[in-house]
Amino acid sequence: MKKTTITAAVLIAGTAVAAFAHSGATGIVKERMDAMAAMGKAVKTVAPMMRGETAYDAETVGDAARLFQQHAGESMTKLFPEGTGGMPSEAKDEVWTDWDRFAALASQLEEYSEGLERAADNGLGGMGGNTSTDGASMMGGGSMMGSDTTMMGGSAMMGRGGMMDAAAISEMPADAAFAMTTQVCSACHERFRAEED
Repeated sequence: MKKTTITAAVLIAGTAVAAFAHSGATGIVKERMDAMAAMGKAVKTVAPMMRGETAYDAETVGDAARLFQQHAGESMTKLFPEGTGGMPSEAKDEVWTDWDRFAALASQLEEYSEGLERAADNGLGGMGGNTSTDGASMMGGGSMMGSDTTMMGGSAMMGRGGMMDAAAISEMPADAAFAMTTQVCSACHERFRAEED
């Protein structure tokens, strides 16, 4: 009961902060904030399934993966034209000063999300119970891969540029594919999103 109350309070507070942060945003800044909020909502829907806290639903996982794809890659980068930083945007200047890294993460999210969509029917592989709750990632758990490494730790199953491709990810259990996908989100937020005060 206490854990449920705390979780509810955190979700309510997070929603209030997001609503406040989005106040005053217009145009392309609001559009990208809305896209990020939609992806965050999808993660919050799927994460409990991956942790084994709610029943697994492959269709819901697939829907979330398609939503991520819709907002990833070029669809994401086009929402960050130069000169759109500053309040109320949560984007750090590094988005534009380290554009190649930002664009690479946007592309990686698209690739990994495609793999997640295809992995949705694979079901869970048992990773869910090992997720911590320290809030280090969008899933509510810590990074299982580190900031710039792959889960495999080597070159096996790697696609272009050392990054796993959608085909390799599609062979994984859905919880592993989800963890890899949300790790991309976390890596991007860590580098390119301003901390909320």
